[in-house]
Amino acid sequence: MLLPNYSGCVLEAGLDEAGRGCLAGPVVAAAVILPPDYKHPLLNDSKKLSKLQREALRVDIVRDAVAWAIGEATPAEIDQINILNATYLAMHRAIEVLQPEPEYLLIDGNRFHAQKTTPYACIVKGDGKYLSIAAASVLAKTYRDDYMCRLAGKYKNYGWEQNAGYPTVAHRQAIAQHGTTAHHRKSFKLLPEQLKLF
Repeated sequence: MLLPNYSGCVLEAGLDEAGRGCLAGPVVAAAVILPPDYKHPLLNDSKKLSKLQREALRVDIVRDAVAWAIGEATPAEIDQINILNATYLAMHRAIEVLQPEPEYLLIDGNRFHAQKTTPYACIVKGDGKYLSIAAASVLAKTYRDDYMCRLAGKYKNYGWEQNAGYPTVAHRQAIAQHGTTAHHRKSFKLLPEQLKLF
């Protein structure tokens, strides 16, 4: 059973990201403050949920949360500052627009680069331990999946409506055949060495 709180602060925001390992598209972060006594029978790490469950949970989270926000970093920003720093940037952008301002941050993962003096804790596999991080994982994942589906309508060769930009065999084959787009991360290894783009 996931835990409702870590710090004892009422305005504790859980943060998680989606899309770090993708070859295309932004990295997206979500920040969520849940009510102190919040419970939900299905809420869990988004990777353990079906698409239908995530979509249903997104509606509940948006309705029930004290506050929630989305931040993202573009492929160009990822290429410029690397994926780790871009993940921090997406998280900072989510935190900046979160109202009310959080008293404490609960970050999924083992490290974080704070911009403000707001206290925080990093929780390894936190999306499977704390409700607020799990809620953030659901919002980040569903937001990013929707974004990639919309892009797939303009870039029909890459199967983004199915792979969301992740490095599937079909996605790599499409890159080899059709080249890259403005949404591909040029600093990533897009193809195996023997298929290197020139």
